[in-house]
Amino acid sequence: MSLMSHQQRVLENRLRLLFDELDNHLEDKFKGIYNLHPNRPPRGKAARVAYDGLFSTGTKFTLGIGSEYGRGYLVDVEVSTLEKVDPEMRSAIDQAAFDFLKENLPKHFPKRDLKVVKDGQLYKIIGDFSLSIID
Repeated sequence: MSLMSHQQRVLENRLRLLFDELDNHLEDKFKGIYNLHPNRPPRGKAARVAYDGLFSTGTKFTLGIGSEYGRGYLVDVEVSTLEKVDPEMRSAIDQAAFDFLKENLPKHFPKRDLKVVKDGQLYKIIGDFSLSIID
């Protein structure tokens, strides 16, 4: 039995779909820049895109205590490689993720006022996460 409400499940599922699209976008854009971690399946070989390929994307909810923007969903983009990730390349990956989310958040959440912001060294999705909104 799930403790999550139907509205919360809908919100979380929409976020997961958005981040699956982000994962695919990054895989396409940065294909071949690093060797895949030996314990990680190649792209398209796992049940979910977050579990294979070079990138793993997702969100983590935070109350945002001490944050300029408060509560929201932290954007998590991991690069699954044993190679050292160049800081400039890491910055390019983060910027590509930011640009993608900025463009695609309104498509996935048309009735919500959501935006992606840089909060310190992290990116965060902030805005109206009210469960009373039916998307």
